[in-house]
Amino acid sequence: MFRTAEAFGFKYATLMDAPTPESFLLKSLLIETNLPAAYISGFDRARFMQLPMFSTGMSGSALPRCWNLRDGSNMFPPELEELKSAHDMRAGVAVPMHSADGHRLLFWLSGTRAPLGQTEINEVSMILLHLLDAFNLVKSAKISDHPPLSAREREVVRWTSQGKTSIEIGQILSLSDHTVNAYMTSAIKKLDCVNRTQLVAKAIRYKLIN
Repeated sequence: MFRTAEAFGFKYATLMDAPTPESFLLKSLLIETNLPAAYISGFDRARFMQLPMFSTGMSGSALPRCWNLRDGSNMFPPELEELKSAHDMRAGVAVPMHSADGHRLLFWLSGTRAPLGQTEINEVSMILLHLLDAFNLVKSAKISDHPPLSAREREVVRWTSQGKTSIEIGQILSLSDHTVNAYMTSAIKKLDCVNRTQLVAKAIRYKLIN
């Protein structure tokens, strides 16, 4: 993916879960990226993910979407244009796709090059389809590598995904918050995560919870 970005003159490449109306942070959606940490934190501090163009605008169309900050179209709010310009993201393309299990993903490339022409958009889209096949194979292998979550671990993760605290989950499941945290720690370790946010995102992506 990063070599593809470089071949087409882009600086950054990202594979992420496509945002939904329930998405709040860019960081929690990222799968693979070379975006600067400062850009990600700036994007999330400003809560840009809650803008309609992201929260609902990427949910339906299957067509690639290009942007160019130089064309004066004001596609993004001034604050977001300033953030993108500061990190050399003056032009780019976002390509929505679906993984083998039907999960909606988003590939996007960005940099300072001139906007893509239609022929280049077609070429990029075709290459990204091949990258999607590779991603599906790696994802299947990773799922088989992870020990399955127990029924209780799934319950705990599912309630966490709905915004419940350990104390609230304990009350719902008639468990102590200490026991809830133990199930959470076990699930985090099984899915090779670093925190609850990543755990929930990965459990949803792997369809371990509904």
